[in-house]
Amino acid sequence: MKEIGQKAKKAAKILSRANTAQKNEALHALASLIDAEQELIESENQKDIDEGEKNGLSEAMIDRLSLQGRLSGLCSDIERVAELGDPIGEKYDQKKLENGLKITKQRVPIGVLGVIYESRPNVTVDVASLAIKTGNCAILRGGSETIRTNKVLVKLIGEALSRSGLPPEAVQFIDNPDRSLVKELLHLHEYVDLIIPRGGAKLHQFCRENSSIPVITGGIGVCHLYVDKGADLERSVEVVFNAKTQRPTVCNSLDTLLIHKAVAAEFVPMAIRRLKEAGVSFRFDEKSWNLAGEKERKAGQKAGGDDWSTEWLDLILGVKVVEDLGEAVEHITAHSTGHSDGILTPDKDSADRFVSDVDSAAVYVNASTRFTDGSQFGMGAEVAISTQKLHARGPMGLKELTSYKWVVEGNYHVRK
Repeated sequence: MKEIGQKAKKAAKILSRANTAQKNEALHALASLIDAEQELIESENQKDIDEGEKNGLSEAMIDRLSLQGRLSGLCSDIERVAELGDPIGEKYDQKKLENGLKITKQRVPIGVLGVIYESRPNVTVDVASLAIKTGNCAILRGGSETIRTNKVLVKLIGEALSRSGLPPEAVQFIDNPDRSLVKELLHLHEYVDLIIPRGGAKLHQFCRENSSIPVITGGIGVCHLYVDKGADLERSVEVVFNAKTQRPTVCNSLDTLLIHKAVAAEFVPMAIRRLKEAGVSFRFDEKSWNLAGEKERKAGQKAGGDDWSTEWLDLILGVKVVEDLGEAVEHITAHSTGHSDGILTPDKDSADRFVSDVDSAAVYVNASTRFTDGSQFGMGAEVAISTQKLHARGPMGLKELTSYKWVVEGNYHVRK
């Protein structure tokens, strides 16, 4: 692990000096290589899927693991990152002091990123493309369930870097599934500047408790939509349907539906009927259970235990009737992970209050939570979705992978 860290630190010096054209050349090469090797990647990915199914991985985990039919989209995301402006070297907050000193902030790479993640091999490419564009190096530690897929992808990333004259050690992969290596990575503070875990709550907790390196956590989403009184119910049910069913296995999918009591009698059965079409089952509070009707109740059960604080990552939805906007916000405050929460309302005052009172990384007004994504936000891709407040929040794209230095220009100034 120390050798990996040393190689990364050395490569970071070289990559930080690379110009935009050279970094874009590497990205274009990577997209071309992935496109050319789709058959090989999908073959290795299928082996990972087959083994995952054999080992009893859930359907949600298998979906996150799969790259079948998704490689073209992955290539498009890489090309979009190449098209985006290069933040490195950007100067901002410029000012001139009374004594004549000129002070500027200038964007620089963070340095070496340690990214620990589970299940999703697309993260390998997302992190690599964003790191290359921002002049950062990355040490990747994917899950054992995606080992074959990641080996192929990292080999292609190294080839793309070499083709553009950049060090292939700029993106390294820990291909040993031994979990003790994660703890070693968390202590490489001489070489690694930032740890980004992408996975479940246990992984995040482990990183926070064991790392001697700063950690940015996020990506765990207990997401809510609140249907306010006066909302367009026909259109609202389609937003709810999209948020829950478009891809239920990801962190920005909907977990809990909150409904104002004034529209609950009509909206509860309407929403259940629509969502049942996609195979959704429900966890009802007492009020929504009573409003659901005998047929609709068969699609779910009463909520209990930790249901309101569960990230389902499945076709399961909590349903609760609330007295008003205030109770909706109280529920979100108590159970949200600060990822993505939204309101469906025609009332600007209600929308403004919701945006003000809900302290999440992404707050939505009349839109699906499924948009919390680097690509959807026009960032090309994301290295993670941070639910913290320091340095970066929400999808972490190019600017979120930079730090800055103060550049102070004088005329042989001395302090008096």
